[in-house]
Amino acid sequence: MHRNKLLNLIENYKTNLNNDNSVADEFISFINDNPDCFKRSLKHGHITSSAFVINKERTHTLLTHHKKLDKWLQLGGHVDGKSDVLAEAIREVKEESGLEQIIVEFDGIFDLDVHLIPTNKNELQHYHYDVRFLLSTNITDELIISDESHDLKWIELTEITNYTSELSIIRMVQKCCPFE
Repeated sequence: MHRNKLLNLIENYKTNLNNDNSVADEFISFINDNPDCFKRSLKHGHITSSAFVINKERTHTLLTHHKKLDKWLQLGGHVDGKSDVLAEAIREVKEESGLEQIIVEFDGIFDLDVHLIPTNKNELQHYHYDVRFLLSTNITDELIISDESHDLKWIELTEITNYTSELSIIRMVQKCCPFE
């Protein structure tokens, strides 16, 4: 039962012709095959939740320079057994940035991504099935860098490739604010 809300969100995501339904189908199979899909203890992979945070004018996105992965990425992380992935994305944004005034641009899933997390000192390689939401906030609010980050930065969307070559981030920029 706890998986039904996410499965419904994914089915709604699939109705947008611009979304990759093969990734959505991969999520559905993973969720159906793994009753503990929200738990980090599922060693081969688990559901994570993140947010593509933009300013109200849709000119910048907030990225974190992730300590473990040494990459500029969107804010987010493990849901630790909780199935309300939107609430967990909001919680992660608040924890990782210190921001309090968060606006949910829409309740549906903004993006889905499956990516491999490499082996590190605490865990073997595994997959993150990342459910992503579009959130916005005021660009002038003070940021607080968490222990998980080297830095936080508002990055102009037109300059995103100067910070990351991650295709999933570039895809979210294009979904959010396509440029001519």
